[in-house]
Amino acid sequence: MVIIAKIFVALVALEHLYILWMEMFAWETAGKRTFKQLPPELFKPTKGLAANQGLYNGFLSAGLIWSFFISDPAWQKNIAVFFLSCVVIAGVFGALTAAKKIFFVQGLPALIGLVLTLLA
Repeated sequence: MVIIAKIFVALVALEHLYILWMEMFAWETAGKRTFKQLPPELFKPTKGLAANQGLYNGFLSAGLIWSFFISDPAWQKNIAVFFLSCVVIAGVFGALTAAKKIFFVQGLPALIGLVLTLLA
């Protein structure tokens, strides 16, 4: 169970590293392919806003990656639970305010990881 929980933590961390890259460095290319519902002319003027969002996703990823380097098992679990909870909350908020798909893409994997981490 511990291994499966850590795999989910790693997957969520990698997903948020990808989001960091897309929003900070590839907003006008990969961002356009991902957010097809936005008019193409919005990507250039919103580049700074997207980069800011990407930075926050990087912080979430960094926290999850950090949890792998903590030697105390209780603290490793606490840190993973905290950052997974942040991702779940962000996924729920995104689903309520932007698109329901956000919950399934970001929130649900984090929720599964959170449950597995708590049970491990």
